Amino acid sequence: MAFRPLLPTTVRWRPMEGDGLEHLTIAPIDNAGAAVIRAAGIVIGGRGGTPYGVSYRIDCAADWAVLSFSVETTDGRRLALISDGKGHWRTEDGTALTQFDGCVDIDLYGSPFTNSLPIRRLDMTPESGTARLSMLYIPFDTFEPMRDGQHYTCIVPEKLYRYAAEDRNFTVDLPVDEDGLVIDYPIYFRRTAV
Repeated sequence: MAFRPLLPTTVRWRPMEGDGLEHLTIAPIDNAGAAVIRAAGIVIGGRGGTPYGVSYRIDCAADWAVLSFSVETTDGRRLALISDGKGHWRTEDGTALTQFDGCVDIDLYGSPFTNSLPIRRLDMTPESGTARLSMLYIPFDTFEPMRDGQHYTCIVPEKLYRYAAEDRNFTVDLPVDEDGLVIDYPIYFRRTAV
């Protein structure tokens, strides 16, 4: 079994508490002859009483491995990194970031969409067991990337996946749609009509 081929799609999520919104447009594109999946979004919200507004763009290979991303806040902070799709990262000027070796996927704070990246890339079944991943995590308060351990398990193929944080006692089951995009992130985010 596999998810359906991705068509151009727009989705939105709202936090279940407080205000905010993530608006995402995702589509397959041709990038200089290479098939790429491009996700572009805007996230507004708050953390610890501090509001934020962030725009992002993530390019993935056809197998959903992240090739590059850029995030920029409305107050002018920006981060852009490039990957070979196998977990080797560098800055735009070519400086290697070996501390993130092995991080194929990224996780943007406040974005339920980025949980979809490993779900789509791994194409797991219940028999696959639990995937123990190192993510390149971007918190919106500091904008300093860090390594974050996350575990994913398929409960029902193409419908339900379990996420567990490696460094704390937090587990949540994530329902996904036919594109493999997270529908709701229980206790935090709910998909809304566009």
